[in-house]
Amino acid sequence: MHQVELTWYEILFAATVGIRRNVAAMSKRLPDRYGFNSETGWQVHIEGACGEMAFAKCSGLYWSASINTFKNGGDVGNIQVRTRSRADYDLIVRPDERDDDKFVLVTGTAPSYQVVGWIRGGDAKRETWKQTYGNRPPAFFVPKHELRPIEEINT
Repeated sequence: MHQVELTWYEILFAATVGIRRNVAAMSKRLPDRYGFNSETGWQVHIEGACGEMAFAKCSGLYWSASINTFKNGGDVGNIQVRTRSRADYDLIVRPDERDDDKFVLVTGTAPSYQVVGWIRGGDAKRETWKQTYGNRPPAFFVPKHELRPIEEINT
């Protein structure tokens, strides 16, 4: 696990990306995905973007800060980043996500994040990890101890 502290200007940049993502979804009248409500959409988008920046900073990979590209490529390069607010939360992978994608768990809230580890989408889709929480659709919740070290992500 790697501790990452974002600077205030990094947070401002990432938060602006999160705001732009949320406004883009609102302008297209897109419903919040996977059962999130409109009251939490801002927070989810902003913390998600901050988590992506934290992973990019930790890994040395370029973060494009893209908007409306969630169906193509990844969040940082070809890697999907999942930001969870609490350290005891697991990595979420949804049934419709690509099996070949790499998924990274980042926990925390601005300015402090932990880059925990990663797994391929297909490896995450074990029936024993399938859960339904908070009246949301079922997803796979990968325990942290099952994640590969972040140093192995390019192998």
